[in-house]
Order: sequence, then structure tokens, then C-alpha cells
Amino acid sequence: MFDPFISPNEMAKHIDVNNLKPDYILLSHGHGDHFADFFTIEKNSGAKVICIADIAGWLGNKGITNIHAMNIGGSFNFDFGRVKMVNAVHSSSMPDGSYGGNPAGFVIYADGKKVYFAGDTALTYDMKLLADENLDWALLPIGDNYTMGPDDAIKASGFINCKNVIGVHYDTFPVIKINKVETAEKFTKAGINLKLPAIGDSIEL
Repeated sequence: MFDPFISPNEMAKHIDVNNLKPDYILLSHGHGDHFADFFTIEKNSGAKVICIADIAGWLGNKGITNIHAMNIGGSFNFDFGRVKMVNAVHSSSMPDGSYGGNPAGFVIYADGKKVYFAGDTALTYDMKLLADENLDWALLPIGDNYTMGPDDAIKASGFINCKNVIGVHYDTFPVIKINKVETAEKFTKAGINLKLPAIGDSIEL
């Protein structure tokens, strides 16, 4: 599970967080809209937390012990596959205002697939470092205002050399609402396969 923000989301009222029991929780940064249900889900599941070292320290002070701390550029083999922590251009603080270290993204190598979870990020030239990874899928923010919008996400798809994109970080708040039809047309015109799943839907990668 990435960045658990469910119960405060009006669009996800039909999701019961108490039924969510992942083996791992990956945190890209500490903002409340990526962290809101963390403690509930972690308590119910006992999931191992993968996050940047600064967040790991903060969680340790809150009594969370099943943590694997990482930092930008590092990678590690877990029982499901390999995780590499990569750069994201954003901001980060914890829900109580404490320092949250650098924001991050992740590349997951598992089950013969390579998947990039960009986290909250602006378009950045660092993404070009992923061009040789032969990524199968990329989860890219497309809501604009706080992150990349659709146009920059299309550029990002070119930077990372990935034509299969799942759009994230849109519609949750008024300022990041998108025109889905217009956005889909832009991606199609650019030759990119864009998926915008409804909340609760599944996609087989």
C-alpha cells in the first residue's frame, strides 16, 4: 500500500479502512493527504513500513517499530521484490508539522514487472534516469496545482520512457479536479495508455 489517505476522502466513503491489511506500507512523504489512515492500517495489519529515514525516526518516536528506513538512490531486496527510492520534487512535513525529510518516489521490481510510483512531484529531469529501466507501468500525479498536471505528466512519460500510466492525485480536492475526457484525449494523442480507475477498482499490471 502506498500513502494511505482514505477515510477523510469523500470519494472513498465506501472503503472500510479496518478491512485493509497490507503486508507493506510505502510512504512517499509525510503530508496528511498521504498519511491520514496510516496508524489505523499499520495497527490492524502489522505491515512493515518503507520510508525515508527522517520519517522512520518520527515513526519510531511514535512507537512504530516494524520499519525499513531508506534514502534517495538506495535500494533493497524484500521478500516480494526489490524497492528503489528515487527523487521527487515536492515538500514534506509530518501531520504535526515536524520535519519529514525529502519527498520520494519508488521503483518496484516484482513478479517480473517494473513499476514506478512517482509520489507527489513536479516534472524533473531526474526522471530521465529511469529511461533505461524499461518500466512496465508508472503511477504519475496529474491533478496540477500541488503536483504535475496532465501536460507535464505526458512529458514525464517521455522522460521515463513508459507508455502505460495510471493517473493519481487528482479530483480529491476542488483545486485538483481534472477534465477526465480532455485529459484522456491528450494522453491518447501522445500515444500513452492512461488508466483512471475508479476508487476500489483493480488493474492487473
